[in-house]
Amino acid sequence: MQALQVQLEVGVDPAEVGRARRWARSRLAGSGIGADEPVAETLILLISELVTNAVVHTGCPAVLRMLFPVAPAAPVRVEVADNSVSPPAPRHAQRDETGGRGLELVDGLADRWGWQPEGAGKQIWCEVDRAALT
Repeated sequence: MQALQVQLEVGVDPAEVGRARRWARSRLAGSGIGADEPVAETLILLISELVTNAVVHTGCPAVLRMLFPVAPAAPVRVEVADNSVSPPAPRHAQRDETGGRGLELVDGLADRWGWQPEGAGKQIWCEVDRAALT
């Protein structure tokens, strides 16, 4: 499948999460996904959660990638790669906890998600079917 791939290097500073969201919004607009489309907010939330996990839990720089397929009905893919070999560890946050829901949100919002080794670390990815949210 042909796709346009864009990527951003993300540092270990938590402020990088906001920068990643702003960057992603501009790339969504450039890909033809309007800010008012439901898929746009879903993708931004997924990016925010995955980048936050990479920054907070690994202590390593990361690379955020977005893959926009040429076919309009094909899924949009988000990947976050880091240098940590530790696999993602989903957990169930208690009702009064303010954090710990990142992968639960990813599981609930993405149509598919997973992880795989990449280089010296790993890549966590998710896909959103554009057609399902229109």
